[in-house]
Amino acid sequence: MELNLTGPVLGVASLFIMGVYYPVVIWGEYWFSERIWPLFLLAGAALIGTSLFLSGTACYLTAFTGAVNLWAIAEIKEQTRRVRDGKYPRNPRRRYDRY
Repeated sequence: MELNLTGPVLGVASLFIMGVYYPVVIWGEYWFSERIWPLFLLAGAALIGTSLFLSGTACYLTAFTGAVNLWAIAEIKEQTRRVRDGKYPRNPRRRYDRY
């Protein structure tokens, strides 16, 4: 019997990618506020577009990373709300808070 490891590899890689992006969202909101969302949009669109030209596991991981970038846009908005509610620290050096 031959084992297919594609599923477990994709599952572990997906968990890793999501785990990496959550601190990136927090860091991005802290230093750049929610104005960083266009960067996530461009990265997501570029990665999803790139996945159209790949095959196999690389295609899936690239598309998933692009989708996570699009998820990060909504998460940036949520992080802004969490900062406003006092659950995360504000950046004291930021000049133009919209809170």
